[in-house]
Parts: sequence; structure tokens; C-alpha cells
Amino acid sequence: MEPQVTGQFAVVTGASSGIGYELARELVSRGFDLLICADDNDIERAARELGGNVTPVQVDLASFDGVEKLYAKIKGLNRQVDAICINAGVGHSGAFVESDLKEDLNLINLNVTSAVHLAKRVAVDMVSRGAGRILLTSSIAATMPGPFNAVYHASKAFIQSFSEAIRDELKDTGVTVTALMPGATETEFFTRAGMVDTPVGQAEKDDPAQVAREGIDAMLAGKDHVVAGSVKNKLQTAAAKVMPETAKAAASRKQNQPR
Repeated sequence: MEPQVTGQFAVVTGASSGIGYELARELVSRGFDLLICADDNDIERAARELGGNVTPVQVDLASFDGVEKLYAKIKGLNRQVDAICINAGVGHSGAFVESDLKEDLNLINLNVTSAVHLAKRVAVDMVSRGAGRILLTSSIAATMPGPFNAVYHASKAFIQSFSEAIRDELKDTGVTVTALMPGATETEFFTRAGMVDTPVGQAEKDDPAQVAREGIDAMLAGKDHVVAGSVKNKLQTAAAKVMPETAKAAASRKQNQPR
């Protein structure tokens, strides 16, 4: 039996845990029906926990076919996408000359390529309809080089630039684009990225529910970006605007380098 249509419809990627799960939870609390996806079977559990009208999809967005499979599922529901949170991402830390090339390229495929691919598919539909909200999960990492986390920081710098650029392109279409810029957040990210033994991995972190709430607020308000979480994130982002790149890289190294 098809789920009953009750409200606006949104898509959230990377929604089995962390910020993505909290983005989904926030949208459900505001009356949205959802399609959520992740590459692990925890997405089924997440859908049950979220309640409401939530369709889970297990798919690997790091592949071209995975993004196309997700888009086909979206189209198959015969729902217009009122909002999409393109959040799926992965970290991979360590010295660049020592890190595994396949992991570096997988990070780029998920964090960058899949975001462009999915945004292209959904934005075309939104523009043809003249309405829609797009939220891209960037990071305060986008504002600085990241020694010992070089590929991840670069991927978020891409997302930040991409978000601001297509926002300007779409400004007269009825479609808004918002970049969510969290700092270090209490999720599984640091364990999965191999960053538990780094200063940033061991430091106090922000609440993912707060980050998600601020992100959804900004998206629904049509803002260009939001630096979510602690005041420290906002101060760090402000400082990054005036610091030279070499100084930012040195500061970032102190946070990312394993002890």
C-alpha cells in the first residue's frame, strides 16, 4: 500500500545517523513527508524511529548509478520535491602521501560528485515548477585548508562555492539554495574518518539536533548560508575571512594532526 500523502515532501541524504538523521527528524516535526537514504541498512531503523510518512532507500551515492537509482525512486513516488537536504558525506584523514587513493577518490565521489549530480537532477525539476528549497551540507572546514584532512576540507570548499554560485543563478526562479556550515559536531564522523586521536576529535562538540534545527530554519527562510552550532564556529569563520591561507593551514594542522 502506498503511504498516504499528508504534507510537503522532502528528501534527506545521509540520514541514517548524525546531522542527516536530525535534519530528517526536524522536517518530520514540521509536517513533511520524507524520502531518506543512506548506504547502510540502518536507514530502515531510522525510518521506523522517525515515524510519520517516511520512505527509506538504501543506496550508495558514491556511484553514478546510485544517484540515478535514488532519483528514480524520488520520481516513482510521484511527489514534487519541496525541499532537499543534500547531506551525505564522509571524512578521511591522514597524511596525503600516505592515505589510500581509493578512499580519497571515494570521498570526492560522495562529497562532491554525487552532490552535483543530485542537485542537477532535482534543481531542474524545481526550476520548471518555479519553487523549491535546496540545503547543501558544507562545513566551516570550507573556509580553511586542512592539512592531514586535505581532501575533506577541499571537498567542503567546493560545496560552499558551488552552493553560493547556483544560488545566484537561481535567484529569480523561485528556488533557493542554502549552505549549512557546522563545526565539529557530536556524530560518528570522527570515528569513521579515523580522527579520534586528533585534537578536534577529542574536543567538545556541538549537538547535531541544534545544527539541524538551525539548518532547516535557514533553508525554509531562504538564507544563503548558516554557520550552525556554537559561537566558536561563528568566530572561527569570521577570523578565516581575514587570515592568510598559510596561517589558516597552520591552525588547522594543529587540530587535524594525530597526537
